[in-house]
Amino acid sequence: MKLSVLDQSVALAGASEADAIRDTLSLAPHCEALGYHRFWLSEHHSLPSIVGTAPEVLLAAIAARTERIRLGSAGVMLPHYSAFKVAEQFRVLDALAPGRIDLGVGRAPGGDRRSALALNPHARPGAEDFPEQVLDLQAWSSGAQHRGLIAHPRGGPAEAPNGVHAPQLWILGSSDYGARLAAHLGLPYAFAYFFMDGQGVEQALELYRSLYRPSERHPLPEVTICVWALAADSEAEARHHALSRDRWRADYLRGRLGPLQAPDDIAARGFGEDERAAVEAGQRKAFVGTARQVADKLRALAASLELEELVINTWAHAPAVRRHSYALLAKEFGLEESR
Repeated sequence: MKLSVLDQSVALAGASEADAIRDTLSLAPHCEALGYHRFWLSEHHSLPSIVGTAPEVLLAAIAARTERIRLGSAGVMLPHYSAFKVAEQFRVLDALAPGRIDLGVGRAPGGDRRSALALNPHARPGAEDFPEQVLDLQAWSSGAQHRGLIAHPRGGPAEAPNGVHAPQLWILGSSDYGARLAAHLGLPYAFAYFFMDGQGVEQALELYRSLYRPSERHPLPEVTICVWALAADSEAEARHHALSRDRWRADYLRGRLGPLQAPDDIAARGFGEDERAAVEAGQRKAFVGTARQVADKLRALAASLELEELVINTWAHAPAVRRHSYALLAKEFGLEESR
């Protein structure tokens, strides 16, 4: 079983946004040393909870700090941008870390409507154009000949510069749409399990596998899911640290977004009567506990979905808690021994 990491540069109460970015930079080599397979970064905009807005910039810095681990976006919200520009950025990244770059793309805005307009006030209805954008990106990022408007305004063949590797393109999603598109194009697919506690994952993966059309680079379907998990030395300690995310989720359901709060403060205040049912339901589904407890749940989930890789996303108010969680899971899964 391969384990990978999704990091979002989460904002922490009492710390600066710069602290969140620097924490991401130091977490990547830590996870590489532990034996994790990939280190992915998300893209969000104008969210007080998540600082990670520019994965392509962070990836360049991380590439200089790592040697083996695969690096990528999970993902670039493609409707905001020119596919040609994204291809250029990730071909440069692949020159910095040859053969290690994943280019995960999604069609969601990664923020609110105002942020989308600010990112690209002249954009067409990007979500509707997403399949065409992916085809453009696939051609331009690989250096294949492509009929486009950039090099030849009248539609003649344009060719991306040669000399660098092609990033591995992934389609990201949390619904049937991404699964169908990835299958149609013969591309790897990553399902955001942690968005909705896995709702719809079985159907999405079954569609992806049954509809998959082999491609030259990916003759067989390649699929993973991203799961939120937190491990600690005891179940009680893990559940205490998980209060930070429990509080965030309760606030999110009410439309309130903010930095991750300290678990001691949350434990002292508790949850309101109108919040407890939703919080307790989330806790029952959570991958939280000792390394053995969390690993057993993850293995069972992977077996049920026939997965060979899981991507782990962990939020904790204290950076040391998050690092310890990744270390515990790495040891439980024997990541270093399997390298």
